[in-house]
Amino acid sequence: MDSPLGERTTAELADDATERLNTLIVPLGATEQHGPHLPLNTDTTIATAWANAVAARVPGAVVAPPLPYGSSGEHQSFPGTLSIGQEALRLLVVELVRSAVHTFKRVVLLSGHAGNVEPLSAAAQQLRHEGHDVIDLYPTWTEVADVDGRAIPIDAHAGLTEVSLMLHLSPEAVRQDLAVAGAVEPVSTMLDDLIAGGVAAVSPNGVLGDPAGADSDRGRRLMADLVDRTVLLLSAPAGGHAD
Repeated sequence: MDSPLGERTTAELADDATERLNTLIVPLGATEQHGPHLPLNTDTTIATAWANAVAARVPGAVVAPPLPYGSSGEHQSFPGTLSIGQEALRLLVVELVRSAVHTFKRVVLLSGHAGNVEPLSAAAQQLRHEGHDVIDLYPTWTEVADVDGRAIPIDAHAGLTEVSLMLHLSPEAVRQDLAVAGAVEPVSTMLDDLIAGGVAAVSPNGVLGDPAGADSDRGRRLMADLVDRTVLLLSAPAGGHAD
């Protein structure tokens, strides 16, 4: 993998053959509450690790500095959340990609935060309409085999999924002694209340899921599956994307 973009000089980039550095991978995260047991930068940590792992396997890819702010208004009632909103994020991404394509042929947007999906999708669609090669992705899983062969349970926010990922990526940041379940109902059944009153309206502790059973091996399996599928997508003929 080439050095991250932020650690390189403009002269080094100019010296590289255009065909060798042709993909910019941009990790997009958030600064928002993740219950009492995960840090505010959880989504940024996951997105950055995802981007670095993908770039290590995609020829010509380099990772941009992560964007640590996103659309997190649904978490605003919890201390520490910093949100720039959907429209600001959409505009930021549009201008960022318009600049990036002067150096790179393709821009890949990897978001670790679900609240970024709508503005990122809108920005990517606009940019593709302008003729730019842009791919936008958010972590999703269907079935990832656990040690017993069963599928690892997937939840929405600060539960088993994200705690497992963080135990794999940054175990020292996880306050496991404070990890407790929040709202465990499917998000679809809580959606109206969530939209109207934010996460606090459905989960006083900010957790959507249950961290019980989280461990680093599950996190490793989840990340490996995500990276494998992303590399496969980026290795496909140009023009593929995820809306």
